[in-house]
Amino acid sequence: MLLRPAYLTVTNTFAALRLLPLGDQDKDIEILALRHQIRVLERQLGADTRVRFAPEDRAFLAALLVSLPREVLRRLRLLVRPDRVLRWHRDLMKRRHARTCRPKRPGRPPTVHSIRALILRLVRENPGWGYRRVHGELSTLDIKVAPSTVWEILKQEGLEPAPERASTTWADFLRSQADALLAADFFETITLNGQRQYILAVIEHATRRVRVLGTTAHPSANWVTQAMKNLVMDLDDAGCRARFLLRDRDGKFPALMDAILAETGIKTVPTGIQMPRMNSITERWVQSCRHELLDRCLVWNERHLRHTLREYERFYNQHRAHQALNQAAPLRPAPDAITDPERITDLNIRRRDRLGGVLHEYSHTA
Repeated sequence: MLLRPAYLTVTNTFAALRLLPLGDQDKDIEILALRHQIRVLERQLGADTRVRFAPEDRAFLAALLVSLPREVLRRLRLLVRPDRVLRWHRDLMKRRHARTCRPKRPGRPPTVHSIRALILRLVRENPGWGYRRVHGELSTLDIKVAPSTVWEILKQEGLEPAPERASTTWADFLRSQADALLAADFFETITLNGQRQYILAVIEHATRRVRVLGTTAHPSANWVTQAMKNLVMDLDDAGCRARFLLRDRDGKFPALMDAILAETGIKTVPTGIQMPRMNSITERWVQSCRHELLDRCLVWNERHLRHTLREYERFYNQHRAHQALNQAAPLRPAPDAITDPERITDLNIRRRDRLGGVLHEYSHTA
């Protein structure tokens, strides 16, 4: 029992003698180092027998003890060897040097946004072009881009290779041939006298102009043929150069109708069986006609139905706004935006009723 106190007295005496030649700065550093090691040990009490230094602990001790000579480090009461402290300091300096000397953007600089947008536009407008063809078109425009850059942009956007993008869908065909396309369809309604009426209408894909060719209770082959003859004369007067007429496979369309249209250069294209989307524009107009007109008024007889459809045809072609035409009507261009503040604050709008108020047309007063 007496040997241990004597041993501690002697060792602490020599420790005090060792501190005599040290300066105040070295003593302060050693005290800070010892205190930080105590904090590290306190955090790990009961967790593990092995002392674990966090990255921030290593950085603090390395920055604190690196200024001391190696001989002084060996005499300090540290939990690690002096060589490890020096190694921590070297790692710290390497990371700092790597952060300061690292380039701002590693690798090749990104492609200019306008060039990237142009590449995607070329591919969207030309589905059959591969990245080599797109690169060639950029070269003719004096835009210097590597072929691999074009390929990488297409890959990032998820665009398939040219052979897989070149297949033409039915929607693409309709958009590309809109100026030469007509679409016809029969739809039916029942008047108040209980008679079923069949309505034949034709719409132009490009202008969305609708022509109601007539309505009848008995759509015979002669009636349909005469309606198509009237349509051909109307198209000639309007200067419409249609080349195709889309229709479904309804039995009310006779073979003679196709022959009459073929003589004028219009080819009839039947849609697929039970595929109304192939004639979607006409089907959409039929829905609008039912929702805006037929479901909102009472039609007495065939004569009344003709008058009603004639008024709706004028309304649809001359006034009704269409999203596909940038909110213009088929026979009326889009009006200019009002920019005059006085006109905006003093709007004088008049309403014109059609069919007894079923349809409303709004316009500026003169």
